[in-house]
Amino acid sequence: KAFNYHLEGLQGAILDVKLRYLAKWTELRRSHASFYNQALAGLDMELPCEASYAKHVYHLYVVRVDDREAWMKDLAAEGVSSGIHYVLPVHLQPAHQDLNYPRGSFPVSERAAETVVSIPMFPELTREQLDFAAAALRKTREARKPAPVRA
Repeated sequence: KAFNYHLEGLQGAILDVKLRYLAKWTELRRSHASFYNQALAGLDMELPCEASYAKHVYHLYVVRVDDREAWMKDLAAEGVSSGIHYVLPVHLQPAHQDLNYPRGSFPVSERAAETVVSIPMFPELTREQLDFAAAALRKTREARKPAPVRA
């Protein structure tokens, strides 16, 4: 079966204009990610990391938490959106069932799929929006911290 993935004229024209902004948008995303990295440091969550040999573009800013559903509900109550962009690891996707990799075959990717959450990330985020999101992210994570055990 063959596919034709040629762009139509209008799509090409829009892409031509948008590509002129790609470097600027990438730098804005990187700046926003740097802000999040500092604002969220020390919280009970795993933040994205950037390899020393690469330049992350932060199309998404994805954190990992063990209590994802409850935390997302807390964020929504604070007025901050979040999302799950990769619900199933590749080997469990319906399109790849013919590979016969059952649940448990790739425990690291399965664990990641259960714990990842995307938080607001787009080039047009303002400093006020970043401050608001970071405050809500901190508040809701700190509220979920287990109480210290007292002897």
